[in-house]
Amino acid sequence: MRQEFEVAEEYAGERLDKYLARIYTEQSRSFFQRLIKSGNVSVQDQIIAKNSMTVEAGDMVSVCIPEAQSVSISPEPIPLDILYEDSDLMVINKPKGMVVHTSAGHYSGTLVNAVMYHCADSLSGINGEIRPGIVHRIDKDTTGSLIVCKNDAAHIDIAEQIRKHSVKRIYRGIVCGILQDDSGTVSSAIGRHPSQRKKMAVNPENGKPATTHYRVLERFHKYTYAEFQLETGRTHQIRVHMSHIGHPLLGDELYGGLSKNYAINGLCGQTLHAMTIGFIHPASGAYMEYSAPLPEYFEKLLHRFRGQSV
Repeated sequence: MRQEFEVAEEYAGERLDKYLARIYTEQSRSFFQRLIKSGNVSVQDQIIAKNSMTVEAGDMVSVCIPEAQSVSISPEPIPLDILYEDSDLMVINKPKGMVVHTSAGHYSGTLVNAVMYHCADSLSGINGEIRPGIVHRIDKDTTGSLIVCKNDAAHIDIAEQIRKHSVKRIYRGIVCGILQDDSGTVSSAIGRHPSQRKKMAVNPENGKPATTHYRVLERFHKYTYAEFQLETGRTHQIRVHMSHIGHPLLGDELYGGLSKNYAINGLCGQTLHAMTIGFIHPASGAYMEYSAPLPEYFEKLLHRFRGQSV
């Protein structure tokens, strides 16, 4: 399938592989480096062989995405909490502990296994055989709203909305410590941690721009319940930004949110929930918004904290 894009002014001077990774948010630069090397990318009707080529404003970039191979992942009859569904897409409330797509060490029990069983052959194939239908993702231990696309047209449309930061994404979380300001914004570039492969970090030199707005909902004795709204969607964005300002998410072992309090040690991963997602439906053009209720463990934590003195 071939797609064409006109390079916007803001991306002028950017490497071709990096530019394509911005357009297709779920694909890596290495994926596009392989695609360029195989002759599947052209600029101004000229096939490009070098990843390091830079694009200019107004350039027409054409990309040929190979057809998805037959999926070898097994469908599994895993129950899904579906907030909305039609012939183009679904909005799913992902539970805690579920990996979105298969990867090393996670070949079953994923959201992909579940949606393949539910949707049979009706899933987009743009992200290949290990990520059918997946246009964006949330972390394993983050719960909440996630869009799954059933065809390539819906996938392209939603991906473009995500790229333009027009998808509304509101999260709820509990952070360690007391946020002093009632609201605030963290704008710090995020990139791969220089020495720890599994971590992201604030990285002004090599990171991508990232902006997170937060608003305090409740303050407790040692924790703060807050709402977060994303302008961008970088990997681990809220987790990295809140850790960066000294308030990691409660239960987040990777970014410093563990507590020695015996009542908290039973947590499994960060206390973060993708509450609300809003987008323009790719077929009808209507704005749609869905909210996933807080999971039970989250509600129990809030109830416990509300019973403690401030």
